[in-house]
Amino acid sequence: MIRDDVKAAQIAAMKSGDKATVGAARLIQAAIKNRDIELRTGTAPADDDAMVAEVLQKMIKQRRESIDMFRKGGREELAAAEEAEVAVIERFLPAQMGEAEAEAAVDALVTELGAASLKDMGRVMAALKERFAGQMDMAKASGLVKARLAG
Repeated sequence: MIRDDVKAAQIAAMKSGDKATVGAARLIQAAIKNRDIELRTGTAPADDDAMVAEVLQKMIKQRRESIDMFRKGGREELAAAEEAEVAVIERFLPAQMGEAEAEAAVDALVTELGAASLKDMGRVMAALKERFAGQMDMAKASGLVKARLAG
C-alpha cells in the first residue's frame, strides 16, 4: 500500500537525515489523514491506494501551480523548494500511463460506453476516473476525451 510506503520512507529519511524527504512525507501523511477524516462521514473507500493516489495527485497539482506563481514573482528559491517536494511526492505514485496507452484506454472506453458527443463527456470521465484513478492524469485525459468526442 502507498500509505505504508510513505511511512517507511519517512522513517528511512529520518534515520539518514534527509530533511526534504522527511518534510514531504509528513505533508503527505497529513493530507492523507485529512482525507480520511473527510471520508469518515461518507462510505469507506473501496480502494485505499486509489484514494491515496488521488490525494498525491492533488498535492502535485497544487505545488505545480505554486511553482508557476513563484517563478512569475521572481522567487526561484521557493519554486525550487516546491519542485523538491513534487519529486518526493511523485516517488509514491504508481506508474503513470504513457500517451499512447492513455489514448487507447480513452478510445476503448468511448466505444464501450457508446459515447457519441460532448454531452457524454461526464459519463466517460466518471468511468475513466473509476477505472484508471492512479494511473492516468485526469487533466490530460479530459483533453483526450474532448478531442475524441469532438472529432
